[in-house]
Amino acid sequence: MSELNKTALKIVSSGKGVLATDESTGTMTKRLESVMVQSNEENRLKFRSILFSSKSMNNCIGGVILYDETIKQKCNKETIPELISKSGAVPGIKVDTGAKELARSKEEKITEGLDGLRERLKNYYKLGARFTKWRAVYSISDKYPSKLAVNVNAHALARYASLVQEAGMVPIVEPEVLMEGNHSAEDCFNKTSEVIKKCFDELIFQKVDLKGLILKPNMVLPGSKSNQKISSDEISELTLKCLINSVPSEVPGIAFLSGGQSELEATKNLNTINKHNKSKFKMTFSYGRALQQSALKHWSNNIDDAEGTQKVFNHRANMCSLASMGKWTEEVDRA
Repeated sequence: MSELNKTALKIVSSGKGVLATDESTGTMTKRLESVMVQSNEENRLKFRSILFSSKSMNNCIGGVILYDETIKQKCNKETIPELISKSGAVPGIKVDTGAKELARSKEEKITEGLDGLRERLKNYYKLGARFTKWRAVYSISDKYPSKLAVNVNAHALARYASLVQEAGMVPIVEPEVLMEGNHSAEDCFNKTSEVIKKCFDELIFQKVDLKGLILKPNMVLPGSKSNQKISSDEISELTLKCLINSVPSEVPGIAFLSGGQSELEATKNLNTINKHNKSKFKMTFSYGRALQQSALKHWSNNIDDAEGTQKVFNHRANMCSLASMGKWTEEVDRA
């Protein structure tokens, strides 16, 4: 077993998932301002360090995705990667520089960040990171995603993953087919299947070790502006069919993004997927808002209330942990 494979399996080990705290300063500012908290470096660190020192980090969180600002910060003379590692979780880092307008297309995006990535990865490794994340985004409409967007983003994801493994870290590959739109669940199934298959074609072509990466996909859902209503069982069936048909068996783990779902929806759908999952893939969570939102709202009432904020976060993390094993119930969640 390679070190990359060991790290990947540690991140998605039974009952554990990924805490995504890699919001850019701009995004984090919007989150804090939405709950009437001033966004400055001190407050961003204060909230995140409360989460990183929570009890549930030991039992529920296998990895934490950090942002460039956060990985370089300290809390009580301890670096943030040291604080995370102390809990048994693996520190990680977002390394893309964001989705930008695709040339000759105002509707589609290409994720940038390959320039200078090899040197940045060496520095992040020295700072304590042992995995990374790169997100590509795809819109669904009658014209999109285009073959161009599917191909160029898959190529960039594979180049990223190859460089990350060269640097001794596990790449999280995140091809997100966006929930925004009026498309059906069937459209999402077809487009997500196309996107993921093309990503793995490129990953294999560029000789990426599939045993040393984690896939971070969207669940198969109808568009947020669609009138289609489907059950959690139907979401599970479509998502599992998509992934089992599209992901090579060597991949050790799949960690879903929440993609705009509420905390309860993201937990319930993950749980249903795991109740029905007969594949060898470990299927868990890599959630940002769906792990943090309730804790953020509580914290905003009193930013010095670390204990109360941790209690709220611990509950959500415990629910996601149960869902990653197919053991969650709505009654327990509301208790």
